[in-house]
Amino acid sequence: MTRTTTGKYADFEALREQAVALRRSGHSLRQIRDELKIYNNDILNQLVKGEPPPEWTKRPRAKDDLRAKARELRLQGWTYDQIEVELGCSRSSVSLWVRDLPKPTPRYTPEEQRALMNDGLARLRATRNQELENAKTAAQRDIGELTDRELFTLGVALYWAEGAKSKPYDRRERAVFVNSDPGVILTYLAWLDLLEVDRDRLGYRVLIHESADIEAAHRHWADLADVDTTVFAKPTLKKHNPKTVRKNTADDYHGCLVITVARSADLYNRIEGWWNGIVAQARERLR
Repeated sequence: MTRTTTGKYADFEALREQAVALRRSGHSLRQIRDELKIYNNDILNQLVKGEPPPEWTKRPRAKDDLRAKARELRLQGWTYDQIEVELGCSRSSVSLWVRDLPKPTPRYTPEEQRALMNDGLARLRATRNQELENAKTAAQRDIGELTDRELFTLGVALYWAEGAKSKPYDRRERAVFVNSDPGVILTYLAWLDLLEVDRDRLGYRVLIHESADIEAAHRHWADLADVDTTVFAKPTLKKHNPKTVRKNTADDYHGCLVITVARSADLYNRIEGWWNGIVAQARERLR
C-alpha cells in the first residue's frame, strides 16, 4: 500500500482486494481500518461495499426473543389479543411478526362466542348493579333519622318543585300536587300529616294515558295512599298520539297521582311564604 503526497490512496483496487479478504475472514470495520491504516470512513466503506458484516459484529435486536415467542404461541393457536397480553407488546408488532403464519382454528363457534360474550356482559352488569346497590345502601344510612324540622323543610321544597303554583296574573291559591313517583307521594303525604292537614280534606285523581289499565292504576295508588278506590275522582286521560312512541307501557306504569287539598288557600300562601324564607336564607349563604 502506498499513499500519494496529497494523502489519497493510490491503488484503490489493491486496497479493496485486501479489505474484502479481511472482511471475508471475519474482520470488523475497525479491525480492517487498523490493519490497512485506512482512517477515512467513506473510503473504508467503499472498500468493503457489497460484503456483509460477519455475524459476530451484528448487534442482537432487543425484540428477537419476543418475536420468536410470538411465533411459537401463534403456532400453538393463540390469537393476536392473547399474544399481545402474554408478551406485553403492541398489536402491530404481533401482526408484523406472525402474519405469515396460518390463522389458528377458532376455539369456539360463532354461537359459542356470542354465548360467552353475553355471559361476560351479564356478569359485568351484575357486578355493576351490586356496586350501585351497595352505594345506595350506604347513602341511605347517611340520612339517619329524619327530624320533623328536616321533613318540614323537605316538604316545602318538594311542593315548590312539583306542586301547582299561582301566578301574579292568575292567582289560584290551592294546594295541588302531581307526581308519578311512589316515594315522592309518600313523602308528600307524610309532610301533610306533619302539618296536621286532615286526610278527609284530600282528593285523589289519576292522570294517565287512555290505553293504560286504569283500574290497576287506581288499585296501585289506593294501596299506597291507604284509601279506598271509591274516593278517586274521574281520571284525566291523555289522548294517544300515534306519532309518539311511548316507553311507559310496562305493567309498572300507573300514571300520575293528583292530590288536592280542599279549602287550601291559607295552606298554599303559607307554602309560598315558607319557600320565600328558604330562598332568602340561601341567598344570604351566597353573599
